[in-house]
Amino acid sequence: MASTFLRDCSTSSTVRLLHLQCRTNSLLPLHGLAPLSLPRTLGFSRTPISLRALCVASASPSPPPSATAEASLSGEGCATVIDGKAVAKKIREEVSAEVARMKEAIGVVPGLAVILVGDRTESATYVRNKKKACGHVGINSFEVHLPADSTEEEVLNSISGFNTDPNVHGILVQLPLPPHMNEQNVLNAVSIEKDVDGFHPLNIGRLAMRNREPLFVPCTPKGCIELLHRYRVDIKGKRAVVIGRSNIVGMPAALLLQREDATVSIVHSRTSNPEEITRQADIIIAAVGQANMVRANWIKPGAVVIDVGINRVEVS
Repeated sequence: MASTFLRDCSTSSTVRLLHLQCRTNSLLPLHGLAPLSLPRTLGFSRTPISLRALCVASASPSPPPSATAEASLSGEGCATVIDGKAVAKKIREEVSAEVARMKEAIGVVPGLAVILVGDRTESATYVRNKKKACGHVGINSFEVHLPADSTEEEVLNSISGFNTDPNVHGILVQLPLPPHMNEQNVLNAVSIEKDVDGFHPLNIGRLAMRNREPLFVPCTPKGCIELLHRYRVDIKGKRAVVIGRSNIVGMPAALLLQREDATVSIVHSRTSNPEEITRQADIIIAAVGQANMVRANWIKPGAVVIDVGINRVEVS
């Protein structure tokens, strides 16, 4: 997972923090019909995907990361791999410069606070990556790590302290929380102006409404849209399918695509014949915790595919 930063609607640099889970295995097949297997399995099967006139890496050298990140996808006869790491590197450089300018101009260094409850390995890794990303760009990071048997009141007290701390400009509550806690109550306690994860109901509500702007947008779906923008993928008027309907990725991704004037469908565990829907899609965002769910014959030639699911799989 590459941690990166992303501009959002607020003037605070902290709002740009996100976890760009769209790694280099995200594929943009253009005008397809030669066999291509995914290099790793995450949400996708290793079944070959049909592409026409696949560009072979040895045929022409890859452009440098900065050029790759801003490359147009309008070229004929190529299958392009979105280089999420290159985009992340470029955005980190932009944010680092922005943080330095802020410090010089007004003497303020953005601060990000993270609250971690319990000892889940995945959660600890995410928090560690967030702190590392902050360090790379000059943002101050703060952390409260509570044991899994902590009370909900203890978590709320930690949030309250960060809400009133003038050195903290953004607050992240690492999910999931232990089952004995009310996730809604905890997320609602974060001040909306510091809700950089975009999970506060007022932020989500504004995201869902036309002619309203949320202060913050959930980071992973925002990262997907940023990848499409930086690779100059046309979204307006396209058919888009989001696989998954979680509050963290699936639903906000669908809302963001709608804001870009795409015609959006959501596929989930109760959807009948999901492959019939995905085959119509120009853009697919897969956000499911099930490896090998999406098969090659679910995707039409020329579709843009971004996989943000994370699953452990055995590779032969």
